[in-house]
Amino acid sequence: MTVGVERSTKGEFVEAIVRQYLVSNMMVFAYLVGSPRSCQAVVIDPAAEAERIVEEARRLGLRIVQIVNTHGHVDHVMGNWEMKRLTGAPIAIHEADAPWMAQQSPSLFHMFGGKPSPPPDMVLRDGDRIDLGGGLSLEVMHTPGHSPGSVCLYMPGAVFTGDTLFVGGVGRTDLPGGSWPTLLNSIHKRLFVLPGDTVVYPGHHYGPSKTSTISIERDTNPYL
Repeated sequence: MTVGVERSTKGEFVEAIVRQYLVSNMMVFAYLVGSPRSCQAVVIDPAAEAERIVEEARRLGLRIVQIVNTHGHVDHVMGNWEMKRLTGAPIAIHEADAPWMAQQSPSLFHMFGGKPSPPPDMVLRDGDRIDLGGGLSLEVMHTPGHSPGSVCLYMPGAVFTGDTLFVGGVGRTDLPGGSWPTLLNSIHKRLFVLPGDTVVYPGHHYGPSKTSTISIERDTNPYL
């Protein structure tokens, strides 16, 4: 549970509320990111426990205005249906992974304990900004490799890396659309050029800690 401070590109300090939730038996990290100024928030990868996340958003005085998936794999999108039912918020995913929403078998979702995701309401592209008001926004960084449409979400001071980069690890590339050279390029050319003190918020709890920093991963990640 973290209250962060975003450093804007103008050198101003912009408050950001960041909450991290370990959900589902797949050890997925879901995130609530909101602006205390505008009272608007986004949920990233709501794999499960939608009611818990929505209730905390209410307690914090935040209104969830968007659901964003870092990629289209079942373990990250299987809570979309419930989150949208509770909030009415639109679902967004990168255009390259959007088709997966309809192609994955309902039985696969049920096997993981979730429901098939509704189709996305909008598609994301590299460089898009998710504006939460109050000076707070998330930049969409297209980081393919784990999947063709994998993205990371960046605000100065923090980056939500999905299954592109973990604490002490990286996403697998043996699933359809995965590519090891592409993943390495995404990490080195997109993530490792960020400021070293940028906090890394990964998509799974596979490492020794729940968060890391770009400099730590750049210097110690054994896969890189």
